[in-house]
Amino acid sequence: MKQLQISSMKQFMNHLLVADTFEPFLLEEAVIGTACTFHIDGHVNPEFFGGDEEPKEEDSYEFRPWGKVKGLCFDLIKGKRTPLFFRFVLHLMPARATALLEQESCDVASDEVKALVLNIRYDGTKATLTTGTALRTFHLSKMPDAIWDKALCRFLEDRGIAYEELD
Repeated sequence: MKQLQISSMKQFMNHLLVADTFEPFLLEEAVIGTACTFHIDGHVNPEFFGGDEEPKEEDSYEFRPWGKVKGLCFDLIKGKRTPLFFRFVLHLMPARATALLEQESCDVASDEVKALVLNIRYDGTKATLTTGTALRTFHLSKMPDAIWDKALCRFLEDRGIAYEELD
């Protein structure tokens, strides 16, 4: 687990809510505090899509792709006043998580890793990103955590998102 504090909020918010930077993620949960608090449960409701049409890849995930809900989140956040707070829980898309773990020769089988998680918290002044790894069963190995921590830092650096590591 690694904690990173974002150095430039304006730049980060553009990457998060406008650009396609975070498209490789699924939204588990969003909580946004403005004039009231909005809770978004990212779990997909399969019955909404019905059986009439051909299912799309995005409809097969447990959670909704970030690109499909970021506009709603943007609409809730934008305005003259900054939000009081927000929290997003994102998961790296399963195929990307599997590819990353296999590419790095992880000592834990990729099917044992339920999710590579990114928590984004804004407290009214600063944003903090925290990595996490959800495993299906207990493992002593911390290799999936280390791979995810390194990959997220590389992801941010490749996109010019400035951050500082916290202890």
